Amino acid sequence: QADIQIYNSMLSEAAVLGFEYGYSLETPHGLIIWEAQFGDFANGAQVVIDQFIAGSGTKWDRSSGLIMFLPHGYEGQGPEHSSARIERFLSLCADSNMFVVTPSTPAQLFHLLRRQVKLSFRRPLVVFTPKSLLRHPACISTLDELATGSFHHTIYQGAEAQQCQTLLLCSGKIYYDLAAHLEKDNPEGVAIVRIEQLYPLNCQELTEIAEQLPKQTQLVWLQEEPQNMGAWGYLAPQLESLFKRKLEYVGRKASAAPAVGSHRRHQQEQQELLDKVMTIISRKA
Repeated sequence: QADIQIYNSMLSEAAVLGFEYGYSLETPHGLIIWEAQFGDFANGAQVVIDQFIAGSGTKWDRSSGLIMFLPHGYEGQGPEHSSARIERFLSLCADSNMFVVTPSTPAQLFHLLRRQVKLSFRRPLVVFTPKSLLRHPACISTLDELATGSFHHTIYQGAEAQQCQTLLLCSGKIYYDLAAHLEKDNPEGVAIVRIEQLYPLNCQELTEIAEQLPKQTQLVWLQEEPQNMGAWGYLAPQLESLFKRKLEYVGRKASAAPAVGSHRRHQQEQQELLDKVMTIISRKA
């Protein structure tokens, strides 16, 4: 049994994350995880992320296997506790410099961490982990799923690709809201693709799905974040190129703040997103 050490560090993100980065360089075979109290708390360590975590491989040929856990999900707790700034991390991605992922099941997270140690090389790993999924009744994995298998870059479920009329693409916690909403009406010809690894994007898996879709299949990207945030701006051009068709956006309108400050308004917005998806699906009904 390997040693495990857990520290409740001080709320000085730049200092602590800088220390963990340095420690990861000297402990390449360790599983070094820094978890923010909320994902947006990483803002205080942005200089460490920009200068060292994202760029050290290119600048100095120094490889780090540091993992960052950033709780991220729109759960009605206000603008300061909603966004880990997915778009900011994706803007730093190039040359396979790090992994950016949003695992949606316990098994996915387990195999992701296992992969991080088993790889023959080291890259930083940024993990967006919604707090509500810690207790979500649908977010479970069997012992067999934990004991066997591997991390899946994408997860496809629903109608067979050849019969798919509407393909919904999403990432993160919004999947569970979407799945529960679809279960009520159980529309035919609908499939969901969860993109679990945002970078590097597994273009081969997505291309294989795209090649099986009928020409009239409509594509929709659903996200909780405002339009100028989240993965939309980064993924949309790539997905449209892979699927060779336009992608319809469903999400919050562009905003200067990550989220509203009212829990009631948050729930209203969330419902509006799901209702809009159902309206799009009904076009093919």
